[in-house]
Amino acid sequence: MGPTPSRRSASQRGQIAPFYVMEVMRAAEEREVAGGDVLHLEVGQPSTPAPSGVIAAAHRALDDDVLGYTTAAGTPALRERIATHYRDWYGVDIDPARVMFTVGASGAFVAAFLAAFDVGDRVVVPSPGYPCYRNALDALGCDVVDLPTTMATRFQPTVEMLDEVIARGGPIAGLVLSSPSNPTGTMLDAERLAEITRWCRANGVWFISDEIYHGLTYAGRAPTALEHDSDAIVINSFSKYFSMTGWRLGWLVMPAALTETLTRIGQNVTISAPTLSQLGAEAAFDCHDECEAYIARYALNRTVLLQGLQAAGFDDLAPADGAFYIWAGIDHLIESDRTTDSQALCSKWLADLGIAATPGVDFDPSRGHRFVRFSFAGSTEDCTEAMARLKDWAATSGGGA
Repeated sequence: MGPTPSRRSASQRGQIAPFYVMEVMRAAEEREVAGGDVLHLEVGQPSTPAPSGVIAAAHRALDDDVLGYTTAAGTPALRERIATHYRDWYGVDIDPARVMFTVGASGAFVAAFLAAFDVGDRVVVPSPGYPCYRNALDALGCDVVDLPTTMATRFQPTVEMLDEVIARGGPIAGLVLSSPSNPTGTMLDAERLAEITRWCRANGVWFISDEIYHGLTYAGRAPTALEHDSDAIVINSFSKYFSMTGWRLGWLVMPAALTETLTRIGQNVTISAPTLSQLGAEAAFDCHDECEAYIARYALNRTVLLQGLQAAGFDDLAPADGAFYIWAGIDHLIESDRTTDSQALCSKWLADLGIAATPGVDFDPSRGHRFVRFSFAGSTEDCTEAMARLKDWAATSGGGA
């Protein structure tokens, strides 16, 4: 007999933290399968369909197109539409050759991280923030530098904070942030965004700007990093404003220094983004009226949640300038022994109230147990009913977790 083969096991780089919101979605689904009702305030996706023009264009493509591969960058027509979009929305001229489509914004982040960073590079990720930044960087061997933010800076970094990071730990290779933010909904104004882009350029730091929630704003339009630095790595998607999550189509605006590298990564990792999605998305920019109607509903839902949470005793709320999230502190519930942390609280709410919300540990590894993220992307009826149930729960003496 030959030698006993060694046991096969998962790689160390695959030992990353879960994306807890997906765990909440799974628990909510199990409740629904068992016959229970669920008010979905956990998931960050629109409950509305893709715009009608997109659906019609996709039907035409199914009837008339072979639907083969595109180039790694994507169809020329859609790349031109993206360039027109930047001129129309931001007054920024970009070469369509700098646009590359990806399998959702998630695919864009992995491609950008591979192109910009080497193993061991220090990359700053503010918290609270989208957990998949940290997890993907960790899997790729980068040294993730957590940068805690507070309401004092509207849960966004400042150049002074970035200076402190370098003073404490040495140079950094990158900064990844979103504006509007997931989970806080806070937004960088043009002045602070300009300061950060200038700081990154002066310090040789790649600035990766997640602009996936652009268009979903309630206090003025969000500026793009490209207004201040043409070499910023800008990532966006059709998922949120255009209500096309399942179409899995994101895009990168590539800096000149990384265009060839990113193209080769795309060629080898995905070949191309889904062709049907690209052909449908060409019509998306003719559907702003439908999208703006969705925004009006989000704005109403935002008011319902902000007022409902305050009525239920939640006073520590981020302002939610954009996106469709409320970031709510729960210290008052912990201090009154009504719960131990956000995970226990969210489990209790799902079991007892049928309210699915996301524990803050997904977004802040050190302080997230003190926060809950609520999504108002669903129906106004669900948001209203959830707030009514939460108010009743808060008024009872036996509602603790």
